[in-house]
Amino acid sequence: MGRKIVIIGGVAAGASAAVKARRTDEEAEIVLLERGPHVSFANCGLPYFISGVIGDREQLLVIPTERLAGRYMLDVRLRHEVIRIDRTAKTVEVRQSEDGRVYRETYDRLIIAAGSRPLLPELPGGKLAGVFTLSTVEDAVAIREYIQNNEVHFGAIIGGGYIGLECAEALVTLGLRVALLERLDQVMPTLSREMTAPIMAQLAGNGVDVHLSAEAEALLGREHLKGLRLRGGEEVPADLLIIAAGVAPELELARESGLQVDLGIVVDEWMRTSDPEIYAAGDIVLSRNLAGGNPMRVPLAGPANKQGRVAGCNAAGGDLRFAGVVGASVVKVFDLTVGRVGMHEEDARRAGYDPLVSYTHSSHHATYYPGAEVMAIKLIAERLGGKLLGAEIVGGAGVDKRLDVLATAIYAGLCVKDLEQLDLAYAPPYASAKDPVVIAGMVAANIQRGELKTVTPHELIDLTAAGVRMQIVDVRTPREYKSGHLPDAVNIPLDDLRGRAGELDTEQTAILYCGIGYRSYHGTKILAARGFKDVRNLSGGMSTWQWVGKVVAGEGQGMKVV
Repeated sequence: MGRKIVIIGGVAAGASAAVKARRTDEEAEIVLLERGPHVSFANCGLPYFISGVIGDREQLLVIPTERLAGRYMLDVRLRHEVIRIDRTAKTVEVRQSEDGRVYRETYDRLIIAAGSRPLLPELPGGKLAGVFTLSTVEDAVAIREYIQNNEVHFGAIIGGGYIGLECAEALVTLGLRVALLERLDQVMPTLSREMTAPIMAQLAGNGVDVHLSAEAEALLGREHLKGLRLRGGEEVPADLLIIAAGVAPELELARESGLQVDLGIVVDEWMRTSDPEIYAAGDIVLSRNLAGGNPMRVPLAGPANKQGRVAGCNAAGGDLRFAGVVGASVVKVFDLTVGRVGMHEEDARRAGYDPLVSYTHSSHHATYYPGAEVMAIKLIAERLGGKLLGAEIVGGAGVDKRLDVLATAIYAGLCVKDLEQLDLAYAPPYASAKDPVVIAGMVAANIQRGELKTVTPHELIDLTAAGVRMQIVDVRTPREYKSGHLPDAVNIPLDDLRGRAGELDTEQTAILYCGIGYRSYHGTKILAARGFKDVRNLSGGMSTWQWVGKVVAGEGQGMKVV
């Protein structure tokens, strides 16, 4: 018998580690200890089981325990929880949940893949029937059965992140009236605030009642949940509550055993902890941030699978390395697809960068081919060298494809000038000759090279608040102008700009805008050629400005659309 490898936890990281360890060493003794009833399940699919999109709970089980154990010759022990690690004796203390028996298990190499637990706010009434979290198959089954077996008309969700938004869609699909509570002032806190405007519109259009900057103070009801009372006194009806307020990594075992722990377990590229005989993977570890900035925890299945694979291989005597993460994530919100990768604007500033920001709006395939859908891309890059730092995309079809291209670009350390040179697949049903990623790269590269001066909507708000004298020029058609424009903007259509440039002051800053920033870009070139000292293009045009105006500018700053 070869070395003995003990793995704490299953699901993405632990199960991947076990399988790779077996493929690396056929003679190793591999023991997998999982405190739950399933060793490998698709936790990302749980909201879709609730809605009925996934009809059978067995579809959530990635691989049945018996097959996993038999095919890979693993000693899989379900409902066995590790409660202590003794690094000196190289043992783990294990408690069986069925009878409470505690025993010790020795190891030569240990892999910690303990995962995360749901964050639970302390609320009076939290024990009422109808209150759930969503992190296991059993949770999803319990929610679905509760809806089927009770009079449930009103659903509430605490948390406006990925799981909260997916649960909102699931409950609406089942015909419930849904309220979504988020304690911050925006949903999807991982996005820039302005990029959440279309998400808010999508939620409202599907009947979801969103409460921002809202916290539940108490749960109402006797035996069964009947509602929530918010801080401030407002009451929200609810027969069902799903708490999706985030997750916390299970770090207690690592801390108590003296391993180096920060915001997560500190590991090297081989997934080794500060103890060379102990590896860690998944939600609990800190990973190198390939976008730049500090190491980060990414509680997602993709990195967990790869980290588990590396840990399993190396624990069994192999040599694999985990390069790091770029933080790519995507979520479906009704008819929208929303995703991000790398750093957002504030991340970049905190990391010491001077960020260049650009907004573009492009169709996901050729506009003359039926069904083209517009996506908005926000790029964040290093202003001096143009290195791509992050991206956010909101749209319909094709968002995931572009997000993956940008994730690959960040992984490879590409600059925005590289994006404009990408040779991507093109056919009218799939893309335009100039792909949305290429267009985003062209715009950002023009800014970085100094060919184009821009002002973001946020910067325009700041300039206005500071009292800076500007002339704002709307280069759209008169009809577009009448449908809504920035205050004090003068309408000079692009095709008339050469002949009417004399109506503007060459010495005063000129801010040009159109629908998405394309026509106004041409306008800045026309005015610059006529001696204007400071001409800037409103990045993303009216499309982005309306998003920013809705969530940032407010009524009192004089910059709403009129």
